[in-house]
Amino acid sequence: MSGAHQTALAIDALRRGWPVTLGGYDLLAIETGDHERLAAFDPDGTAALLLSAGRAVTLKLTNQRDAADGPVLVGRTPWLDFDMATALADPQFDLSTPLKGPFRAIPLSDPESAAAALQLARIAGLLPAFFVKPATAPGITPADLAEHEDADRLRIVARARLPVDGAEDSEIIAFRTDEMPGEHVALVIGQPDGNPPLVRLHSECLTGDVLGSLKCDCGPQLQAAIKAIRASGWGILLYLRQEGRGIGLINKLRAYALQDQGYDTVDANTRLGFAVDARNFAIAGRMLSLLGQKRVRLLTNNPEKVAQLEATGIAVVERVPHILPANPHNERYLAAKRDRTGHQL
Repeated sequence: MSGAHQTALAIDALRRGWPVTLGGYDLLAIETGDHERLAAFDPDGTAALLLSAGRAVTLKLTNQRDAADGPVLVGRTPWLDFDMATALADPQFDLSTPLKGPFRAIPLSDPESAAAALQLARIAGLLPAFFVKPATAPGITPADLAEHEDADRLRIVARARLPVDGAEDSEIIAFRTDEMPGEHVALVIGQPDGNPPLVRLHSECLTGDVLGSLKCDCGPQLQAAIKAIRASGWGILLYLRQEGRGIGLINKLRAYALQDQGYDTVDANTRLGFAVDARNFAIAGRMLSLLGQKRVRLLTNNPEKVAQLEATGIAVVERVPHILPANPHNERYLAAKRDRTGHQL
């Protein structure tokens, strides 16, 4: 059984509330656990709590030596039961639950496995928080997790003609690996003419693309990109299944709830315990390579997309701005992208 296959099984186990082993740790996800599962996992009540650096900032743990950077291991105390662990893991309770304490950061015996555990939670769409104890049996490894996320394993599995509004001369092409959840697709608009295609990397946004959310600019950007590519002669829209900048739909909705409390899109993600942007643009580079396109014009306001795509071996010969008007609901969101993540709006 391949490492990627074993990782897929571990992701399924986590989502079902079952413990898994990764490297030097046995893990029980806080989000899908409960009192009974914790008692079975840790009958002695000694398992520590693993959190991300982002949550450690919120919980005022970053002034401790062992919590200065990276994953944070919080030592178990009598008052750190399952309910308190949930309050520490989930920021929706920050305003309503007076946090007990004190909490003490303790050294990590296996920092690589701890970091991989938080990555595993993100892939599974769960909050990055676990009860952990030393591994009692072999399990998956950080290398297995890296194999699961390896964009080079992506392949074309289906293609068909797909006339769409604004671009009737289009073909849709689906890509996947055996273990990764979700299929990525490319919409090839028009016919290759020898010039580098105009390419848009569009990350999935159910709320914006399908439901017409006004909190972001994703829906209008998607439709405008199709029209811009058609007007350019030919090009490719890559629709990447990386909802919420890679943290998943449920965690994105949690971020929305935090935004309603006054946090911007950057602080909401970090307060949840995630990176500001967890997307894997190596996937886009692999898709373009499979389509035979090594030189592109990139339709984006985000210089980081240019850098990450070029790091995969795709030459970006031109960055084409993709600017749309704001509305009263997304003005603050767009300002945060401009001021805090370097978007050139």
